[in-house]
Amino acid sequence: MPPEPPSPEPPSPAGMRRDYTEHGPLLEGSLAADWPAQFAIWFAEATAAGLPEPNAMIVSTADADGRPSARTVLLKGYDATGFVFFTNYASRKGSEAAQNPYASLVFPWFSIQRQVIVAGAVERVSRAETEEYFASRPRGSQLGAWASPQSRVLPGRDAVDAGLAEAVARFGDGPVPAPPHWGGLRVVPATVEFWQGRTNRLHDRLRYRLNGDSWVVERLAP
Repeated sequence: MPPEPPSPEPPSPAGMRRDYTEHGPLLEGSLAADWPAQFAIWFAEATAAGLPEPNAMIVSTADADGRPSARTVLLKGYDATGFVFFTNYASRKGSEAAQNPYASLVFPWFSIQRQVIVAGAVERVSRAETEEYFASRPRGSQLGAWASPQSRVLPGRDAVDAGLAEAVARFGDGPVPAPPHWGGLRVVPATVEFWQGRTNRLHDRLRYRLNGDSWVVERLAP
């Protein structure tokens, strides 16, 4: 039997470099008057560029002892009050948001050489807002919210399938209500940073920061 060919050498992360040249300078004078308007502009451009899920964001939370965790979640709404996503409140992110109600969001729009970084307090959305969004979800996703004890240790995949079968049997062909343990979280920004890649790693970073009752724009060193 011939020997198996050697496995290819993995690439060196240290040797991976890409110069950012897609955009011109991001200047204070070119920003929208407020962060929701600026986010709307960049979000529309990310969508038009064909990113597969431009609403995908990294959500970072921390427990009561400050130990962090992060995961990718889909943004489901935004306005001047903040950024909204939905989850099982008993999940790790839901539990940590209850213990330590602050979070950071990152929209990693790599292909267009941009990021948006948000930091702020976390609050639950109203039950009415949760129920309105839940009603818009595909039925399979509605059933999945009942089926999964999110973030808990399971003995195997069969437990997930059993949970789904139980949910299907429970609701039959009738409507599926939002579970009481499931709902929306809103990250209320204290800062919203718009990061644009530039050559030589001298990136442009402009940040809206809440200062009392008003917002100021600051340039951060790259």
